[in-house]
Amino acid sequence: MSRAALLVLADGRFPAGGHAHSGGAEPAVTAGRIKDAATLESFCRGRLHTAGLVAAGLAAAAAAGHDPLLLDDAADARTPVPALRTTARKLGRQMMRAARATWPGPELDALAAARPRGAHQPVVLGVAARSAGLEPLDAAYAVAYENISGPATAAVRLLSLDPFDATAVLARLAADLDRVAQQGADAAARVALEGTDALPAASAPLLDITAEAHAAWPVRLFAS
Repeated sequence: MSRAALLVLADGRFPAGGHAHSGGAEPAVTAGRIKDAATLESFCRGRLHTAGLVAAGLAAAAAAGHDPLLLDDAADARTPVPALRTTARKLGRQMMRAARATWPGPELDALAAARPRGAHQPVVLGVAARSAGLEPLDAAYAVAYENISGPATAAVRLLSLDPFDATAVLARLAADLDRVAQQGADAAARVALEGTDALPAASAPLLDITAEAHAAWPVRLFAS
């Protein structure tokens, strides 16, 4: 295993398409729920412990070698609104392209063949992490970090927020990130005995509602 692969996978410049998505930050800014660094931190913390936790469990389970098709079904069950399912599969398709170019392997090829329109992004990320020789906890860290770094980066563009302040928000969430990644990996370790029901199923109804509304906006800066 090369832990350096985790740096590549979690790098915001990894060409997996995340730069085009705000993780719900754009509608939150428009509604006035994100207006400064403090409210961005609250938003990111809530997202981390809900959507981020779910993604961490799925990615860790995929990195552990569990059936990615069953995990993809589990991701569908945990994504109730069509807009977020569509986004997750688009991001999964782009992640698949980047991962197969970077860490080619038979498991990525098999998932791409089985889900030509894209599997859910956390599942693809987990399989990519496995192909890169990373551990389930590494995959959980990468996807959990992405769940907060995306909105933080988007807030810089949407609010002209000072990038130093946005980065400080991420630093203050480090302890939460540790907990969420570990919870995701611990849940993934139970999948062999308990099935996918062992994975987190935290919900974020406001993220779901605003994602569906945002998808219908005629003009928007971010795809989601």
